[in-house]
Amino acid sequence: MNCMEQDIKEILLNEEQLKSKIKEIGKQISRDYEGKDLMLVGILKGSVPFMADLLKEITIPCTMDFMAVSSYGNSSKTSGIVRILKDLDFEIENKHVLIVEDIIDSGTTLAYLIEYLKGRKPASLKIACLLNKPERRLVEINTSYVGFVVPDYFLVGYGLDYAEKYRNLPYIGILKEDIYQ
Repeated sequence: MNCMEQDIKEILLNEEQLKSKIKEIGKQISRDYEGKDLMLVGILKGSVPFMADLLKEITIPCTMDFMAVSSYGNSSKTSGIVRILKDLDFEIENKHVLIVEDIIDSGTTLAYLIEYLKGRKPASLKIACLLNKPERRLVEINTSYVGFVVPDYFLVGYGLDYAEKYRNLPYIGILKEDIYQ
């Protein structure tokens, strides 16, 4: 067991579960966007593993871009103030945009991002998230593609971090409370 794994209380979703669900989502996206100009927009940094694996499962032509956003406030409460750290490199007007997110928690940052991107006149704007944590939701978010609905635990791995660590774990795990408290 490596030093990161000893900080994990329990594996919530293993590699095989993640792979199977992402394959399913990729097939559905391929069907839904057949013949359309699709652009995937990954939200840095957590979405990178999900986006990379999802791209491999999409069988239609598509492009991709990334955004980085930061919301200010302390770790337990979202301030609602969102700052865009990295904007899109490409235009999205008249394109079908699919935001790719690792986890939807309170929803406040994503709600801001949706409104921001709508101003650029995409043909459509939908969301694919690997993990949905509805217990923490403060803002209503409609997701078109959801991998797993998860309980309100502190999750790490497969892109999810605590203090920029644990992103490289190949599974989603529940972080031991004494690590982050």
